[in-house]
Amino acid sequence: MPSHLPLHKALAASPAEGPPHLADLSRLAPSVAKTLWWATDLHRAEPAAVPTGFAALDAELPGGGWPCQSLTELLQPQPSLCEWRLLAPGLKALVRSGGHLLLVGPPKRPHAAGLAQLGLPAGSLVWFAAHTPSERLWTTEQLIGANPRGAILAWLPQARPEQLRRLQVHAQSCDCPVFVFRPEQARRDASPAPLRMVATFGLDWELHVQILKRRGGPHEGILTLPSIPGTLAEVLTPRLLRPSQLMTQRDANHVNALGRAAEPTARRHLASH
Repeated sequence: MPSHLPLHKALAASPAEGPPHLADLSRLAPSVAKTLWWATDLHRAEPAAVPTGFAALDAELPGGGWPCQSLTELLQPQPSLCEWRLLAPGLKALVRSGGHLLLVGPPKRPHAAGLAQLGLPAGSLVWFAAHTPSERLWTTEQLIGANPRGAILAWLPQARPEQLRRLQVHAQSCDCPVFVFRPEQARRDASPAPLRMVATFGLDWELHVQILKRRGGPHEGILTLPSIPGTLAEVLTPRLLRPSQLMTQRDANHVNALGRAAEPTARRHLASH
């Protein structure tokens, strides 16, 4: 059977019972079968991926990590809220292997000491101070086209779907992960990014991640990922690992409703105890 035979003809040529989507693929020629990919298959025929550092998240992502050759769109209630805590466990492996983190238009100056505690030394960061939306888009596109070693992180709060689509087309030829950060309100907009998620802080030093879109079947529910910042795990007592127990119910509801980081509120309560 020719390897270029259309799929519907290939399935028809394979004796099988039931509708075409239940055809016995084992009867197809190997050159045809190996090119097929089912939408419910998370791990087959995926580009290279970088482990996230969170086993629970890797298990839910196609390829088992942050994908290369495509965009990953991360939405959050506020910029610079939780992207570093979510990405650092995976990015530090890229840094250790000699890669650089290329930052396009971060809304705040990267805090070198804090990032170093997350395993991202200052020498691994390259900051592109692109100020206008057009400058950020142009810089991001040029970096993607350069196919650098490491990862690209771009803050593009005002990017339109057609602009993201252009970046996604270019990213298909880029061998490093490309992350785009946008506000949570953009979840209502269409996006060409194959992987799209919302990240917020929980009350007890954890991240809450909702996968809005991924290759393969849809994901239901919210992932809770342990994420104690920096070296706090070495100094926090068991009681202080659960700040929610030191908050009033009103404060806890306020933090959850706004999607804000729990740490500032927790610190105020810790100081009063």
